[in-house]
Amino acid sequence: MKYCLAIDIGASSGRHIVGRYENGVLETTEVYRFKNGVKEENGHLVWDTEHLYREVCNGIRKAKAEFPVTSLSIDTWGVDYVLMKGEKEVFPVYAYRDHRTEEVIPEVHSLIPFEELYAHTGCQFQPFNTVYQLYDDLKNGRLEGVTDFLMIPEYLMYRLTGNKMKEFTNATTTGMIDHTTLEFDREIIRRLELPEKLFPELHKAGETVGEYEGIKVMLCATHDTGSAVEGIPMTGNQLYISSGTWSLLGVKTAKPITGEGSMKANYSNEGGVGYNRYQKNIMGMWIVNELQRELCPDEDIRDIVAKAEESREDAVIDANDESLLSPASMKEAFDRLLGKKLASPYDYFRAAYLSLAQSYKNAIKELEENTGSVYEELYIVGGGAKNGFLNRLTAEATGKKVIALPIEATALGNLRAQFEN
Repeated sequence: MKYCLAIDIGASSGRHIVGRYENGVLETTEVYRFKNGVKEENGHLVWDTEHLYREVCNGIRKAKAEFPVTSLSIDTWGVDYVLMKGEKEVFPVYAYRDHRTEEVIPEVHSLIPFEELYAHTGCQFQPFNTVYQLYDDLKNGRLEGVTDFLMIPEYLMYRLTGNKMKEFTNATTTGMIDHTTLEFDREIIRRLELPEKLFPELHKAGETVGEYEGIKVMLCATHDTGSAVEGIPMTGNQLYISSGTWSLLGVKTAKPITGEGSMKANYSNEGGVGYNRYQKNIMGMWIVNELQRELCPDEDIRDIVAKAEESREDAVIDANDESLLSPASMKEAFDRLLGKKLASPYDYFRAAYLSLAQSYKNAIKELEENTGSVYEELYIVGGGAKNGFLNRLTAEATGKKVIALPIEATALGNLRAQFEN
């Protein structure tokens, strides 16, 4: 029997999951879990990549002790990266919730207007897109002597193998991929005066990176949403939400959709395994998690959801408002958007869930207009799929048949890339 290891790392935790096929069914066992999170350092939000690497190795050792693992792959969130000078890292490794790009975004758009960027890449505007982060690095002299920028999973696999490979699905989160050639856009690189050597050819899921302690290290769809979509057992081409820190709502399309309607709706085109993912980032469980941390940190989320369901509050905010990205106080951010304070902590949670459901409704309306198709079913995977209250609100708001699958879809997609290659 063949055993493969999926290392799936999100913004708040990481998981090591071993997979094997039994009677034609992919069975999984979680063997290790660890905490992750941003740190504040010198007024900036950064990732502790040494912590991530140690925990990756700890989990591999645990997996090897329990199963004869033959291959592994790593997926993480997109956008963020590690700068390298040969074999030496350039620290700090900034996190996407840091605000460092705010000053350079207007300058980037003065060199390449966003309408033109979108026409080239089909990538939605987010203030943390890699293109803005790299330009900030350029302006602050951080690219001097740099030989590579490695997305987080690429960096971790480099640490395991000594080999540097850039993977396609994660590259499409940078805002720098030409949607026609599916390679780095040389005109964007030239006009922003970024070093050409940082942008080599891209590699696909299934390719081998190298070896670590006798285990083959492979590329999966290293952007976790790319792996999550691969792991959803959809019966047809239906809508999906990968519900975690972010809610990624979208659909598979044969080609990118980059018209004015898509740009105005801030839809993104990201790489899939043989298809395009036409999707939108919605703030997701981040707003709920931050409310819990602030208002009732010692209360079980299941009890919070039950009390939110009993609330009669009907207030709704724009769940995509930029003020929710990394506020000092999520409650105060809600108060500002609502123009009032709510009576109970659980009113805030109900407002959060109602707002997410409304955001899903609005995003689906835009998606169907831009694709020219109507979809009947909505598959929800990830941590948010376990929230029956939000699922019910989503079904009521969207009018879609919600199929909630509380499965480790990202790990399943990661594993399938290994088993199929």
